[in-house]
Amino acid sequence: MFKNPTKVVTGINTRWSYANVWEPRQMPNGGKSKYSISLIIPKSDTTTIEKIKAAIQAAYEEGESKLKGNGKFVPDLDSLKIPLRDGDKERKGDDAYKDSYFVNANSDTAPGIVDASRQPILDRSEVYSGCYGRASINFYAFNTNGNKGIACGLNNLQKIRDGEPLSGRARAEDDFAEFDGDDDGFLD
Repeated sequence: MFKNPTKVVTGINTRWSYANVWEPRQMPNGGKSKYSISLIIPKSDTTTIEKIKAAIQAAYEEGESKLKGNGKFVPDLDSLKIPLRDGDKERKGDDAYKDSYFVNANSDTAPGIVDASRQPILDRSEVYSGCYGRASINFYAFNTNGNKGIACGLNNLQKIRDGEPLSGRARAEDDFAEFDGDDDGFLD
């Protein structure tokens, strides 16, 4: 079987944030709508981090002619925008990104979404920002309007387990937990 050096499947402790995986969302700066997700990867998951670094390097090597464009040389990888980012530096104060790296992935087409048994998830409420799972992603070089770098494409998702929702919105069960039944005589 052919192994694609630019493709990575993340570990099971990858947390999903900004999960726009059921409906495409308008991209910043008037870009076209895409499916997208932010993958929060614990720094302790060195296996996934090393796979991502190797895939970024492979995407750089595969995309050298694209990155060179009309220029005389290929820019160094260190000078390009890359998708692996440090949550401790770029998301200070956000506990979800503490001690983690993150990668923003997107796609023109909807990702396949399955559960831990690889069965399709059809109930949209099962997949949300805050749950944990694997993500199949791929890396590729881009050179658009003077912006050059390596981007991350979203292929498929496998939910492994639930997690605390990251929406910042309280659950209805929590908002009304202190009210047990009819305590204001409204129904008398």
